[in-house]
Amino acid sequence: MKQVFIAITLFFTLNSFVMCQNPAQTEKEYVVVIHTDMGDITVKLYNETPLHRDNFIKLVNEGYYDGSIFHRVIKDFMIQGGGGKTGNEDPGYKIPAEIIGGFYHKKGALAAARMPDHVNPRKESSGSQFYIVQGRKFSQNELRNFESRSGIKYTPEQITTYSTIGGTPHLDGDYTVFGEVISGLEVVDKIAVVQTGPGDRPVKEVKMRMSVLK
Repeated sequence: MKQVFIAITLFFTLNSFVMCQNPAQTEKEYVVVIHTDMGDITVKLYNETPLHRDNFIKLVNEGYYDGSIFHRVIKDFMIQGGGGKTGNEDPGYKIPAEIIGGFYHKKGALAAARMPDHVNPRKESSGSQFYIVQGRKFSQNELRNFESRSGIKYTPEQITTYSTIGGTPHLDGDYTVFGEVISGLEVVDKIAVVQTGPGDRPVKEVKMRMSVLK
């Protein structure tokens, strides 16, 4: 009996140690549904970007995005929202950059919009505005050109993804990617091709509301 007790104690001790060494495994993974006039887009948020994750969840729970629009849409690039009903609203704060090399601008990436470098050298994110990548496919020669200009070295996985699925590789290293689409990429494609006017704003508003999946 004593030996069994020791073995059980050792098991729980080792299990606790492993969990402490891998805290991300014990963290809840947040999933948000973006309900739009053209269908639902479901995104998961990365625990490795906790500042952006927690801020996004906070705004969703407050209903901040409900009734807001996708105010900037560019085919083969991205769809941008989070600026309220006008596209210009802002919660009045920025979020420190959480740019992680393993998270890149593949098709379906959820990333934070921000002001340009000359007024925002720290690459801090908007407090609310985000974009979802549609992008396009890139040849390996194009990717090598991006590498030489940016100094970024793409992994074999990234090269395969950008050349077969697509994305916007020229944004890597400059914006925080904090999640990705897990369902509804076809809705992203629908929104990306709507008719737009000045400022890449859709002629017919594409509204949204959001909910956190429990």
